[in-house]
Amino acid sequence: MDVVVRQLDGIAEWTAAGLLYRSVFGYTAPEWGLNPRLLAALRENGGTVIGALGENGELVGFCYGFTGLQDGEIYHYSQAAVVAPAAQGTGIGRLLKHAQAAAARLTGARTMRWTFDPYALRNAHFNFAVLRATGLRFLPDFYGEPGTDRVLVSWNLDQAVPSDTAQPPTIVPPIPGTSPATRHADGLPATGHADSMPGAGGGVGAGRGRAGPGDGRIVVAAGERVAAPDPADRGWLRRELVTRFAEGGRLVDVVRPDGDPGRVAYLFATEDGA
Repeated sequence: MDVVVRQLDGIAEWTAAGLLYRSVFGYTAPEWGLNPRLLAALRENGGTVIGALGENGELVGFCYGFTGLQDGEIYHYSQAAVVAPAAQGTGIGRLLKHAQAAAARLTGARTMRWTFDPYALRNAHFNFAVLRATGLRFLPDFYGEPGTDRVLVSWNLDQAVPSDTAQPPTIVPPIPGTSPATRHADGLPATGHADSMPGAGGGVGAGRGRAGPGDGRIVVAAGERVAAPDPADRGWLRRELVTRFAEGGRLVDVVRPDGDPGRVAYLFATEDGA
């Protein structure tokens, strides 16, 4: 799909971005809208408002973010990236992220941050296997209500090199003691980051299991993601993530154990490389 990726300009394009945002997320309530004036302000004050336009000029992808500061470090925070359903799987997500990275570097930022739902396994694949971002922290109920657990990731912009092809999932040895799961052969294609594609990714389901202490892996089943994951599954994954991050781990990859399309493993590493 031929697209032009650039900063969006003018009320018509900002309004179109807001409409695409609502459409992809399935938002209908007024409070979940995206104000075009906010996008105008972000663009003029160190933020990013970037769109992907198709051959006929229609907006098929959009991302936006703003500059952040922590302990003297400037970073860019990407709030959302969305791709129209008909354009998913065409590499537009990568184009948007690399355009956003280029704009962020102009502000002095050397890293970009965003959050993602750990149940959105396709997004996890995009974040870790494609972009090579790193998970820093687990944020329970990030948006102030149940069901909004998120993982905060950071992407090194000095190492962000555009690529036209996604890296395939890594094959790792089987993990003893894990339960078999329903097979899922979607290949975890990248569709977007963080909260960008609700309902679009594979998710955690029955057959969950984990490796022994110190193994550095959390194994989850790869099934179709549902709007409301089973509370027991969500609670289990929450406990595992809390433990791994509390132990000083960093989330660095998502892989298929032994090439099994029915399971996915989150891989953690510590600062000493263990």
